[in-house]
Amino acid sequence: MRIAKIKWAMPHCYALIFFIIILVALLTWCIPSGSFDYHSVTLPGGETKTLVIPGSYHLLDKISSEGDLRQGIAAVLAAPMEGIIKAADVVAFVLIVGGAFGIILRTGAIERGLVALAERLAGKGILVIPIAMTLFSLGGATFGMSEEVIPLYAIFISLMFALGYDSMTAILILFLGTQIGYVGAMTNPFSVLIAQGVAGIQGNPQLWLRAIAWLVFTLLAIAYTMWYAHRVKRTPQKSPVYENDCRNREQFLSIQDTSVHFSIADRVIIIAFVLALAVISWGLITRGWYMVEIGSVFLALGLFSGIVGRMGISGMADSFVEGCKEFVYAAVVIGLARGILVVAENGRIIDTLLFGLSEMLEGLPQYAFTTLMLLGHNVITFFVPSSSGEAALTMPVLAPLGDLVGINKEAMVMAYQFGNGLTNLVSPTGGVLLAGLSIARIGFGQWLKAIAPLFPVLWIVSAAFAAISAWV
Repeated sequence: MRIAKIKWAMPHCYALIFFIIILVALLTWCIPSGSFDYHSVTLPGGETKTLVIPGSYHLLDKISSEGDLRQGIAAVLAAPMEGIIKAADVVAFVLIVGGAFGIILRTGAIERGLVALAERLAGKGILVIPIAMTLFSLGGATFGMSEEVIPLYAIFISLMFALGYDSMTAILILFLGTQIGYVGAMTNPFSVLIAQGVAGIQGNPQLWLRAIAWLVFTLLAIAYTMWYAHRVKRTPQKSPVYENDCRNREQFLSIQDTSVHFSIADRVIIIAFVLALAVISWGLITRGWYMVEIGSVFLALGLFSGIVGRMGISGMADSFVEGCKEFVYAAVVIGLARGILVVAENGRIIDTLLFGLSEMLEGLPQYAFTTLMLLGHNVITFFVPSSSGEAALTMPVLAPLGDLVGINKEAMVMAYQFGNGLTNLVSPTGGVLLAGLSIARIGFGQWLKAIAPLFPVLWIVSAAFAAISAWV
């Protein structure tokens, strides 16, 4: 008799979060409820913060005159709604920015600009790699460019073939380029800004360190990609996708588009885009801008792009809706993840967990603490690949934990962004990676083989920058 093999599949992110809500509700029946005392502190800049008083933890009764702290079925069913309500500002921010980018991308200016740049440099071969990867990395670091590059895969694959490289080189340029920007993110609204907002950080105080980290990560990615491209061009048989490319080369070369027209309107939109990023950076540094101000700039940029692109009112509205659709998934994840926190807060177990973790980690040097946090985020990202969802899920717990053990919250955010970005480089749960590989007809195992020499280097550098963030 043959025994059928049971195939395990990763559950949908929404289902996973709901399972976690149920698990946390069960934990409120098992873990003692407790609380720290808190006090208000005026920081040097004049801002007032509510902080934990070390050593003030005390237990609470599960059942008292104030109610039952054990969370049941009713609490589980109410958690998603309560979470979305409490995260309404973040959800609205994600949808507004998504809608604005829907308008910008509908104009085609960014795509045509990048393609025009690549074609202009086609005769210089290897220079396509550093210039394109710098642009893609900057896009990932500043406004969260990721899915936006999917339409460019076929064009870049055919361009790499024409230059004598392989299809993996195109994946490295596009996916590694944008994802390394996520790793070294500076003002990414879907990772850094959301995490800082949840952690209670205003004004991006370590933007200078993030800029240095972004530069180092980007240079490493560019150097590796150029080394890889030179290697496979000199000896094509060393490419992990050599056999694939032998089968697919003619098809990709036949779809190469050399008739792209980069118009004056496209140039105006791209200039406006760069200026908008400069304005946002200025606002973050000098005015302590947050989601309302940043969202307003993105919305203004979207409307301006639609007008310059002659889309018309209805066209802009349709594009805004389509852009929102692309980001609804991330927006709902944020709300659902907040529901986990709602259940834990109502059960009064968060302070108990923080107390236990602080006792366990007390005495560890800063670099060891941040390294453990980085490893933790590597694991969490496998199950929750969404950068915004992970920020909403983990920052409410980890930011106060940093306060308890004397680690600044920016170091906790650094560990989160590094862990999330690095895991998404190699995780099969990341939709953007799988989309790019499917277009290029590259297997997931072939991708892992190509990225394997670079990944440990990136991880070590990430651990170092997380430790530096805690020290400064």
